[in-house]
Amino acid sequence: MNHPHAPSWYAATADKTLAFAPLDGDTRADVAIIGGGYTGLSAALHLAEAGIDVVLIEAEKVGWGASGRNGGQLHTGQRRDQEWLEKRLGLPAARELWTLAEEAKALVHHLIDKHGIDAEWRPGLIEAVHKPRLVDEERHYVEKLNRDYGYAAAEWIDRDRLAPKIGTDAYFGGRIDRTAGHLHPLKFAQGLATAAAKAGARIHEQTPARKLNEGGAAPVIETYRGRITADVVILAGNGLLDGIDQETETRAMPIKNFILTTEPIGAGGPGGLIPGGEAVSDSRFVVYYWRPTPDGRILFGGGETYSRSDPTDIFAFVKRHLVKIYPQLERTRIDHAWGGTLAVTVNRLPFLRKVRSGVYAASGYSGQGVALAPFGGKILAEAILGNPSRLDAFADLPCPRFPGGKLLRWPALVAGMSWYALRDRL
Repeated sequence: MNHPHAPSWYAATADKTLAFAPLDGDTRADVAIIGGGYTGLSAALHLAEAGIDVVLIEAEKVGWGASGRNGGQLHTGQRRDQEWLEKRLGLPAARELWTLAEEAKALVHHLIDKHGIDAEWRPGLIEAVHKPRLVDEERHYVEKLNRDYGYAAAEWIDRDRLAPKIGTDAYFGGRIDRTAGHLHPLKFAQGLATAAAKAGARIHEQTPARKLNEGGAAPVIETYRGRITADVVILAGNGLLDGIDQETETRAMPIKNFILTTEPIGAGGPGGLIPGGEAVSDSRFVVYYWRPTPDGRILFGGGETYSRSDPTDIFAFVKRHLVKIYPQLERTRIDHAWGGTLAVTVNRLPFLRKVRSGVYAASGYSGQGVALAPFGGKILAEAILGNPSRLDAFADLPCPRFPGGKLLRWPALVAGMSWYALRDRL
């Protein structure tokens, strides 16, 4: 395939020399991994550190998909909040998922520190409320986290205090989370790949999987460059599996999200927008999210599409969302704009489990992948090594198929997301 990284600020500022040779002929491994994003790279790293012979194949470059294109925000908790989880799954399961999410957040820091990854970590994340009618609900949720989960890092900020923190009066209050924050997602992915390779994992870029055969004594992955026979296969392609596994693909829907960066405007520093340097996201279902970069830009994500094609003009597509929040940036130059595929599930909880003998899958992080995807890779490795307890906690989560299966799921998703987008505007 040999497609370059998206024309993003990330690609412009990451390591352009990092490369792994394509697969060359047939090979054998204990574990074979399809997908060179956070999940696959983390699984490869943890398995290799345990002495497992692991081969990872990536159709493009490591971090080419959502792992290297996302907003870079490390959130607390699951994609669904604790009240939602308590009501639908019960208090014990909700508390377990909170604990696992905190472990996931800690794992990101551990990986950065242990392997010396220059991921440009910056603490602080503000969840801004875009409708007055949501203020009481969101303020009470902060109190719940403080009281019921002992989470003192969350603090409610009234509108008057919020506006100077984020440089806009478009919001009605918000929650600051001091142990959440943001990083450079592509540098993080590249750091995981480098660490995995040093631990002994065999990584092959430009090696797309064509087919997974499971009829013989062991699973076999067919590629254009050779066959990989393995005792265990991990499907870590997220929204980009493209026909490899029907079961996984009916549980997760690929959608596209878009991001821009402005020219340097002094953001994240004294006198600039977001002077405290925090990341920001809001309460829309089709969420806006943004943050300052180390060189003083605003990196802003907004707008989704539900087809495989990009808007004709991504710059204009995202900027119209940006200026809703920062009208003063109407004449600001946009230096980068790009899109990428991520995957969502029906209930926004990840599809993370052993799907059948010898095959594990991870998909559908639904925007929470910076924290959950590296953790997903780690707990898949733990399960393969004989300790499935934490994987079982995720495998027990309901993750229904999209209505209509793989072929007919698109109309249902478009209708549902369009309804939520309308609700955001009301």
